[in-house]
Amino acid sequence: MFSKEDSRKLREEFWISFGKSFPRKWILYDTKLKGFAFKFHFDTKSAMVTLDLEDDLENRINYWDKLQSLKAILTEEFLPEAIFEEEYFLENGKEISRIHVPLNANVSIHNKNTWRDVMEFFVEKMSLFETFFEDYKDFIDT
Repeated sequence: MFSKEDSRKLREEFWISFGKSFPRKWILYDTKLKGFAFKFHFDTKSAMVTLDLEDDLENRINYWDKLQSLKAILTEEFLPEAIFEEEYFLENGKEISRIHVPLNANVSIHNKNTWRDVMEFFVEKMSLFETFFEDYKDFIDT
């Protein structure tokens, strides 16, 4: 078991190591679309890259409809393992819409032996997510 402080330090060490190992400016929250953000997620049980729609319901529905119409392109040309969840509940109970790609492996941010695999997964999948977004941003934003 790890104390909260040990866990915090390991998380911090992972993200610093990731930034140094793969120095790159990611889009993440800088999509220029309100409530539309890419995220990395890594905890003690899983790792995934996500596209979260967190704005008001009207904007979420608008973006979701656009992304649904692009689903075949996203899953055939970029991320075949992408999972679409129109209603996704965060740990705090907030409802969002999410498209995510999970790493189907036994990983933990507390296990440094899994870090390299997670980092490589993040780089590969987020790069594909961002390429898809750049290619279809104008359509999504209309």
